[in-house]
Amino acid sequence: MIGARDQKGMPKGGEVNAFLGRGTTFEGKITFEGMFRLDGKFDGEIFAGDFLVVGESGQVNAQINVNALTVNGSVSGNITAKTRVEIHPPGRVIGDIKTPVLIISEGALFDGNCQMEKVETRREEKISVLKVKGDDREESELKEIEKKSGS
Repeated sequence: MIGARDQKGMPKGGEVNAFLGRGTTFEGKITFEGMFRLDGKFDGEIFAGDFLVVGESGQVNAQINVNALTVNGSVSGNITAKTRVEIHPPGRVIGDIKTPVLIISEGALFDGNCQMEKVETRREEKISVLKVKGDDREESELKEIEKKSGS
C-alpha cells in the first residue's frame, strides 16, 4: 500500500476500510487494519493499522502509532510511524514524530521534534565453500554458509 500517491498523499487505488466523517466526534481508542480516513474530531489513542489519513476537516488530539500517516488536517500529539509521515497543506502537526521518512510539503506546519530512524533492512550473503580433494577438514562436498547482518 505504500507506493504511488496522489496529490494529498493518499495511496493510488487505495481502498478506505474505515471512515470517521466530518461532523463526527469520537473519544477513545481506535485500532484498525487497512486504510482509515479521519475527517471528524477524535481524542484518544490510535494504534496499529496500515495507513491513517487525516482529512482537511480532521482534528485529532491523540497518541498515534501506525505504519504510515498522511496529514491534511490538524494533529496534536506524538506520532510513531513505521514507514513514513507526510504533512500536506493545510495540514499541521503539533507534537513529536518518530519515523524513518518525514515529508513536509510547502504550506504545511510542523511544530515539534522529529526522530528519524533508519528502516531496518536485513542483508543476506550466501557463500559457497567447496571441498578441495585431499582436504579432510570438511565432511561434505559443498557447504553453504549464510551470513546475516543488520546493515
